[in-house]
Amino acid sequence: MTELIILFAVSFLSATISGAVGFGGAVVLLPVLTSIVGVKSAVPILTIGQIFGNASRVWLGRHELKWKPIIFFLLTAIPMTILGSYLFADIDSDKIKIGIGVFLIILVIYRRTKIEKIELGESGMLLGGGLTGFLSGLAGSAGPLGAAFFLGLNLTATAYVASEAFTALIMHLTKTIVYKKYSLIEQTELYYGLFIGVAMMLGSWTGKKIIEKLNRDKFILLVEILLIISGLQLIWTAK
Repeated sequence: MTELIILFAVSFLSATISGAVGFGGAVVLLPVLTSIVGVKSAVPILTIGQIFGNASRVWLGRHELKWKPIIFFLLTAIPMTILGSYLFADIDSDKIKIGIGVFLIILVIYRRTKIEKIELGESGMLLGGGLTGFLSGLAGSAGPLGAAFFLGLNLTATAYVASEAFTALIMHLTKTIVYKKYSLIEQTELYYGLFIGVAMMLGSWTGKKIIEKLNRDKFILLVEILLIISGLQLIWTAK
């Protein structure tokens, strides 16, 4: 019972973070979930829970969804998520996680320097979708990477969170289908996923209330800080 209470509380906290900045929940939740159910079950369970978390963020920001970058992102994200998910059961993802972590840290440094910036724009979402989808399927989660591409579009806080959540929702649904095919999701994983999903929906609502009180500069700074923390966490936890 104690483990379930802890899991519910951490799931709520992780979804509050994701609801406020668009990502970061998996960084908080995955280590706790892994300690309770093991590595192999943790990723499918997290995927189910994030379906609920992302769906609730989409609903809360539904009026500000930006469909053009979403469509560009998903055109490559869906097939690459399928490819990455097929490889998930047989690959060591630690090097992938280190690569994502280094990329995130360099990206924030690049954004803060006076170096002339490359404007990827909406067409650059094709690249972002492919990379994020493949690495999400392969490593279990690549939310910060997808968030970094959406951050470059200079959207409002709500539009950024909701649009990124919509693409993450589709990728998690895609992974769930593949994981189910390879029997990575059994009844126990499904129950755990539904359990944390309830907590994540509540957390998404709390996160939405937080971003409504932040001005844009503080919001961007918060996102960049979380990107660096996510990058360091990915590097630190890789074996």
